Amino acid sequence: MTSFRKNTDRLLEVNLQSEKVLAVAGSMVAYTGTMKFEKSILGGEGLFGALKRKVTNEGIGLMQVTGTGTVYFANNAAEVAILSLAGDKLFIESSNLLAFDASLKTNTAFAGLRGAVSGQGLFTTTVEGVGQVAAVSRGNLIALEVSPNHSLQVDPDAFIGYQGSIKQEFILDVNWRTMVGEASGESYQLKFSGQGVVYIQPAER
Repeated sequence: MTSFRKNTDRLLEVNLQSEKVLAVAGSMVAYTGTMKFEKSILGGEGLFGALKRKVTNEGIGLMQVTGTGTVYFANNAAEVAILSLAGDKLFIESSNLLAFDASLKTNTAFAGLRGAVSGQGLFTTTVEGVGQVAAVSRGNLIALEVSPNHSLQVDPDAFIGYQGSIKQEFILDVNWRTMVGEASGESYQLKFSGQGVVYIQPAER
């Protein structure tokens, strides 16, 4: 398995030993050793998954990096966080992906009204398997726990992703104050219940 670490808060360092890693196209900022960079058409999802992503317009431009040495990735000086998967599934906005182990499988999932209202699209990306995922966010990524006794409500513009056995609901708070322009500005939220972790950023899109 490839080795992920944060070189700085905004720079991902991946060490390869005749291995490969998938990353967002154009995110490489430096490398040492011998590396080969190729456009990845299928990513980690196979032909059917790639076609599904094309149809749903949940596009991620990926590249495959193969070789021995160290490669560094960044994306518009965004903060980097490393998430570990142990056979579970991560739901994450495609715009917040930076890199992931080539052994992980990606797919698309319906985002429902959340995507429509937040302007991020009707579908989101899933990453599944055993390995590491590097995500980016505006400000340090925040992990908030959800338990059967404690649900969580999140602004869709701050939402990054989630892991675990979580149910997602869309809550629209429209009342007479909204109609006359005296609402708080938080007319819709996401409600998460179940057991798991929800990731948010301390900034809105």
